[in-house]
This record gives sequence, C-alpha cells and structure tokens, in this order.
Amino acid sequence: MGRIRILPDQVANQIAAGEVVDRPASVVKELLENALDAGANRIRVEVEAGGRRLIRVSDDGFGMNRDDALLAFERHATSKLRTADDLLSIATLGFRGEALPSIASVARVTLETATGDEAAGTRMEIAGGKILHVDDAALPRGTTLAVADLFFNTPARRKFLRAESTELAHVTALVTHYALVHPEKHFELTSATHTIVSAPPVARTAERIYQIFGKDTLEQLLPVAAETPLSHGGLPEPPPWKKDPGEPARDPGTLRLTGFYSKPELQKLNRNSIYIFVNKRLIRDRLLIHAITEAYRNVIPPTSYPVVLLFLEMPPEEVDVNVHPAKTEVRFRQQSLVHDFVRDSLRTALIQARPAAGFLAALDSAPLASPSLMPPAFSPLPGAPGGAPPADSDAEATQAAAPEAEPFQLTTKLPAPVPGKLPFDGRGFNPAGWTDREAWGQAAAGLFRPGTPSVIDGCSYPLAGESANGLSPATATAQIEAEQSAANLNHLGSLRPLAQLRESFILAAGDDGLWIIDQHVAHERILFEKILRERQVERVQRQRLLMPMLVELQPWQMVVFARIAEELDRNGFEVEPFGPHTLAVKAAPVGLEGAALERMLTQVIEQSSAASDEATQSEDLKALRTRIAASIACHSAIKVNTALDPARMEWLLLELAKTSHPTSCPHGRPIALLYSWKDIQRAFHRI
Repeated sequence: MGRIRILPDQVANQIAAGEVVDRPASVVKELLENALDAGANRIRVEVEAGGRRLIRVSDDGFGMNRDDALLAFERHATSKLRTADDLLSIATLGFRGEALPSIASVARVTLETATGDEAAGTRMEIAGGKILHVDDAALPRGTTLAVADLFFNTPARRKFLRAESTELAHVTALVTHYALVHPEKHFELTSATHTIVSAPPVARTAERIYQIFGKDTLEQLLPVAAETPLSHGGLPEPPPWKKDPGEPARDPGTLRLTGFYSKPELQKLNRNSIYIFVNKRLIRDRLLIHAITEAYRNVIPPTSYPVVLLFLEMPPEEVDVNVHPAKTEVRFRQQSLVHDFVRDSLRTALIQARPAAGFLAALDSAPLASPSLMPPAFSPLPGAPGGAPPADSDAEATQAAAPEAEPFQLTTKLPAPVPGKLPFDGRGFNPAGWTDREAWGQAAAGLFRPGTPSVIDGCSYPLAGESANGLSPATATAQIEAEQSAANLNHLGSLRPLAQLRESFILAAGDDGLWIIDQHVAHERILFEKILRERQVERVQRQRLLMPMLVELQPWQMVVFARIAEELDRNGFEVEPFGPHTLAVKAAPVGLEGAALERMLTQVIEQSSAASDEATQSEDLKALRTRIAASIACHSAIKVNTALDPARMEWLLLELAKTSHPTSCPHGRPIALLYSWKDIQRAFHRI
C-alpha cells in the first residue's frame, strides 16, 4: 500500500484554517471583508469574551439565496472569480473561497441571510464543518453570521489565544482600520456590556479621524493628495504591426495617493503608526515603508518614524494581492514607480506645508514619551517584531534590520494613558487598568457615543457624531484645517528678533505669536541645504590647510575611508593615506578646522560603516552625500552660547525662511517652536 493519500475535507479545512484563522480578529477580518464586498452600508460587529465565546457580524448587503448559502461553505467556492485571468485584476477584498469553510471547521457557525427578493431567507447551523440544520426563515435583506466557541474542536489552537483584553484590542484595531478606509459606511463594534466603536457615515476621511480619534490627533496630521499616470497599466504598448486595425490605444491607468502624514514634531520609535491601504486593503509592504522613511530623511531622526495614513488607488491589474494567505502582502507590477511616487509625494507635501511646531505640542511629542498612533496595546514590546530598538543599539543598523510592523501585532500589556497625550491611548481597551470588569464596562460604555463625554485618568475623548463643544465632525474638521493652514513657517522672514535666551535661542515676535528658534540647528539647516546645492553643481568651496592634519584611524576605518574617499573629495576634502593607519588632510570645506574637522571626518567614517549592506548603490551614494553634508553643517554651524547681534539674528531668520525644510535640522531636531497667540490667550485665561 502506498504512503501518499488524499486528506479528508475536514482535515484540509482545518489546515486552511491555520493559514487564515489564527485568532478572533482573523475571523472578524474575513467576515468584514465579505460584508464590504456584498455592498453593505451598515456593519455591526458583536464580540463576547474577546471573540472566544461569540463573534457576530451583521450587514445590510445583498445577501444570498439558499443555493448560494449552501455553496458558500464548500472549499474554494467564491462569487468573485471565474477564470484564472480574473486573478490578474482582483477588485474585491475576499476571493480565495477558503474563509467560511475554514471558520466553520473550527467553530459553531450560524448563518442567516436573505436577498430581499425571495419569500424567505435561509438559516443554517454548522458545527465543526458539518451542516446540522438548513431552514427557511423570515429575515431582512442582508447577512448575519455568528461564530461561537472558536477552536472548540482544536484545543491546541485555543491555548495560543491571548487574554480577552488583548483579543478585543485586535478586533478593535481591525474595525477601526476598516472604518478609516470606508468613511461613507456605518461601523459599530460592541462587547457584551458596552459599545466600543460607533462610527456613523461621514463625508471625508478627515472627519472620520476626528470622529474616532478626536481633535488633538487630527491637529497633528496634514493631508496629502497626488496622482500620476501609469505606463499603459504596467504593460508595454504593442507595436502597430501587432495591433488589430480597429483596436484602440491602451489607456494607461492612474496611480492616486491620498491620506495624512504627521508633522515632523510627532515621532515614533517604531513603524506601528504607519498604515497603508492599497485599493482599500490594509497591507504591509517593505517597499512603501522604505519610501515613507526616505520622504522624512533629514527631517526626523533616522531612528524615529512618522505617523502616516496612506490610501493608494490603482488599476487592479497593477497589484497582485494573491501572494499571501491572509491577503496582507501585495506585489506591485511597477515597484520603482510606486516607491518613487509615494516618496516624492510625501516629500513635496512636507516642503509645501512647512508646518510650524507648537511649543506645547513639541513637549508632548518627544519620541521616548509619545504613545503609538493606535492605543498602547498596539505597540510591540522592545525586542518584539516591530518593537522599539534597544537604547544602545546602532541607529541605522537597527533601522535596516528591524522587520516591518505587523498591522495586527499587539502586546498583552495595556499601560495607562498619560494626560495630555494623543487620544489614541487605550480607547476602549481598559486604559486605566481596571481590575473590576463591571467598573471598566461602565467607564468605557460612553466611548464614541454622541453627547456622552468620557474621561478616564484625566484624558477626555471626543465622541462620534458630535464634539465636546457641540460641533459636528464636518464643522470641527473644517476649523482644524483652517488653523493648520495658518500655522506654518512661511513668515519666518518677517519675524522681529527680540533677544537671545542664554546666547543659544533667538526670541522673535510675529503676528501669530512668540517664536523660539534654536540658533545652532537653524544655521545647521541653512548650511546643509547650501552644501547639497553646491555638491549638485560641483562647486563646493574648499580651503587649503597651512599644514596637513594627521588623523589616526583603526584598520577597519581605513577600509571604510577607501570606499568613500571619492565622495569626500567631491564634497571639498583633499585627503590621502599617510601610512597604514593615518590620513593626511590637506584641504577641507570652508568652515571646518581644527578639532571639529577631525571629529567630522571620524563621524562620517563611522556612520558609513554602519550603513545597510542591503542598500542599492544609488541609495547608498545618496545617503552618503546627505550624511557628509549633515556632518559638515553640524560642525560648521553657529554654536550654542554664542552671542549674536540683531543684524546676525535677522540674517539667520531670513536665510532660514529660504530653506526647503525649516522645520528641523538634518538630524531631526526642531528648529523653531511657536507659542501661538491662541495658547498665550488661553494661558492668561483670556479665552
């Protein structure tokens, strides 16, 4: 007898369940996607015991007739594909036909569905993959699918589930993600005791962000929108002699980007606050993560990450979503074009917006103290995938080696929120650390409900449908956008220098309030952009030293120097080996001399040795140029504890106003902080 045999359907379904269903949030994801594909406008999710005991998803979509309901629980049964060619242009969220049979094989499932066109709907009961009952029932149009006792017949899998609060946090994250990408639909998430999310339809994504996360969060985010044509949908146009006479020219598709990005003052220690949607599908993609970090290069520190919410729209044939069982990874046909488009769009938006950093907001946005974009439960622990790097780790090596953040990877700890921080902190996830479940339910019951403000540990959370001051999300969002458009650095050149604070910071007055400018990093930004411009046109100014400066290096540093020697020469250095472990510096860029010159040269060599080996040659060269320029600027800039006369301060402000990124120095530190007129009035109880 042979050794190879065909597995029974029940075993095959449980194996498939291991790929697509690993926790309650996975079930919710599959059912939510089915509801959205069914054209639902209102989706309600109910969970008990974090989803272990019960998950019920109800929608008002087009439903199924009796025959379709029976077929839906067969393996590889789907209404979204017909032929293999359909795999090249998938426009729906679900398409594999494995979700329902996989879920039914490891749980007790009840399906109620009706199309609205027939006299009766259908009610089915399935347990462990076996159909128990199929009956007619009087039901409204739509589908309700209840999943009870998840993994009841696979206790080994059930042991891997986390605490109820953790599983609930996963589910809440998922519902929140889909609510963000579908602001025109109504989403509701309830537990056994209270409503966690209630998001009525709104007109724009900005209103949805305000509706779910509140005013303080939206104030930290700026909108971005751009589009670019694709080259014939990613396919080459056939030559004329191969085309049919009546065949029209192929219309190239369009790549569109919309979304929100954070001001440079808001920084995170990991990628967990970067959310990317492609054709309304939440994905994780190293290519796009790299594009986003490149857009913020020399704007925030290399070990920090921004808060980004991006929505990419492109023709379905331009993206392959059939590369991962959970459908969270994709492959782009024109990877370079997508990467460069995202990077350049964000970079251009940053240059044009020139957002001003608020004095009080900057204190709350320090990378080591600020919470994640999502509640604290969404942040991996240090050392976990996507977690914060150790404090003593090498910055660039850690950035290159760290895996991308899992969109649904959460920790089991729920730290208490910090008053005054962003309102993502623990929304609806026992943020105050309640030990009594009933007390927590009562405290969280008001979250997201119009007209019932919630205050937990001093944190006030805005509510869906209505803000604390009675304004609608649309009105409140418009006010925030108007304030954001006015709070920028376009008027730096018109500021009036008043004085120096400890000969390190410039105090200046403007129509919008009181400005505090760090003189060192301001001059550093000016010099950095000047050096890059001169390097681009090969007109770097250098000065010869009266006597060559000898710099002692270690053997490995001599190897790195040999690799970057040509670029150093193009940036104004004239350096040559002077023995096996010594360099002789004969010329250097203007402004560098003495100990600063030696420190700068050693710093560039050490940073270059830590650069990622995986970077392409062009990326490595570009990064090397910016590292050299940033180091030269830092060591040549005006130092702290340096007295400046009024003319010098005025010149510094005028030159800073001409730069592309006056928000931060090349190393990511803020340059100018605004104590706005509104904040001043509020501090003096004038408003």
